Amino acid sequence: MAENITLSSLFFSALLSSTLLPGGSEILLLWMKSQLSYSAWTLLLVATAGNTVGAVSSWGVGWILTHRWSHEQQVRKQKLHPKAIHWITRYGAPILLLSWLPLIGDALCLAAGWFRLPFLPVLFFIGTGKAVRYGLLLALQPALSA
Repeated sequence: MAENITLSSLFFSALLSSTLLPGGSEILLLWMKSQLSYSAWTLLLVATAGNTVGAVSSWGVGWILTHRWSHEQQVRKQKLHPKAIHWITRYGAPILLLSWLPLIGDALCLAAGWFRLPFLPVLFFIGTGKAVRYGLLLALQPALSA
């Protein structure tokens, strides 16, 4: 089975994990580090890239929706998480460092698009948050498996 697990599997697992769809990228990442010969840096880059692409796609959906509805209509119709709205309007793009959080992270990315936060800061803060999370998981793996 191990020979069938590729970096593309990790990329797509991470991508799906950053959307509302279920995914187990953290488990796959740690398993690949312990069982396969990939370097931790390679695994970190692939997982971060996939997770970032998924989160930025949520930002894109939010951005596209602003063409159809006003912000107030979007919040009412889509029932966006109220904390996400508050955090985006108060802190702007830096709050996307928390985009890795379960449930609220998806809402933060969507809200960032709805409020049309600029792409480059969004990409930077989402990518940084995702990289830190995966990096910590990889660094703590020996402690987690004990």
